[in-house]
Amino acid sequence: MAIVQVKELIDAGVHYGHRASRWNPKMKPYIYGRSGLIHIIDLRETLRGLLRAYRFLVKTASEGKLVLFVGTKRQAREIIEREANRCGMPFVNERWLGGTLTNFKTIRSRLKRLEELEELERTGQIFTYSKKMISSLLREKRKIERNLRGIRNLERLPDALVIVDPTREHTAVAEARKVGVITVALIDTDGDPDLVDLPIPGNDDSIRSIELIVSKLAQAVLEGKASLPPEFREKAEVAPPRVEPVPPMEPVPVEAAQ
Repeated sequence: MAIVQVKELIDAGVHYGHRASRWNPKMKPYIYGRSGLIHIIDLRETLRGLLRAYRFLVKTASEGKLVLFVGTKRQAREIIEREANRCGMPFVNERWLGGTLTNFKTIRSRLKRLEELEELERTGQIFTYSKKMISSLLREKRKIERNLRGIRNLERLPDALVIVDPTREHTAVAEARKVGVITVALIDTDGDPDLVDLPIPGNDDSIRSIELIVSKLAQAVLEGKASLPPEFREKAEVAPPRVEPVPPMEPVPVEAAQ
């Protein structure tokens, strides 16, 4: 049974590339032709790329390995989070922090700081500080949480990255290449396929296109994990980020505010 039908790809607009003036010549093998000012992507190449990526992710997940989903552009954020949570994998959908892969210990230290701030808030100890300090600490917590919540339960480097728009996520691609992490990417006609291990040529700007491709890749992860024994399945799964209620603001003691 086919992973996806050509009609589904057409309906989602996967075949629409960028304007011809913005193309990367290295994408020529994946381009079918032109329609007006835009390039049309060869959907046969899209299907080949998707099939290779699907098989790779099934194998990766079946070995209990981790796959990190990455997509920080506005159109991809919600999809990346939803599909990563669906298959129990970590994600980055706000901002890729430099060193996420190449300086993983520092990233873990920031997550440790997040836990410290949450503990201050949970115990109410934060309200012993001045209003200015409370505001500063809460702002720091929100910033760390926004950028790292998708990987807060990631205890080791991922074994593969699923990326939407590798041109935009060039830092993630560069770090993955440096540490030897395999990259799977939905790549448009302005990208460089040589920088990606498993390129899937397609429209990386359309919400419907992103949703179709990423959902198929998440399904591949689920299929691979289904073949794991139950005890290993839990180890290969990253829990979704916690969403904790913020306790009501308490009055600050006069002596603490001075």
